[in-house]
Amino acid sequence: MTTDILPGGIPARTNLHQASSLPPESVRTVARRDFGWRVIYRPAFAPANAESRAAVALCGLERRAPLRIQQQPRLDSFADPGARIFDIYCA
Repeated sequence: MTTDILPGGIPARTNLHQASSLPPESVRTVARRDFGWRVIYRPAFAPANAESRAAVALCGLERRAPLRIQQQPRLDSFADPGARIFDIYCA
């Protein structure tokens, strides 16, 4: 166990994949960044409103509301075929 704290006051031991509220088979990466959150997931294994659900759940860890969701281009589409990247900005 670690006592480290992520930006936003989230304990580093938090299971961010589970906290995203996305189905386990769809989540590839969840990372806390300076601007908010970056999520890589497979939409084929996620519900239609996956991005907004993840934004509410992850911003909720910081007791903040989602401000915006921004899709990021895939620079290497062969690295994880079918996966999407999106950034979540919290208010």
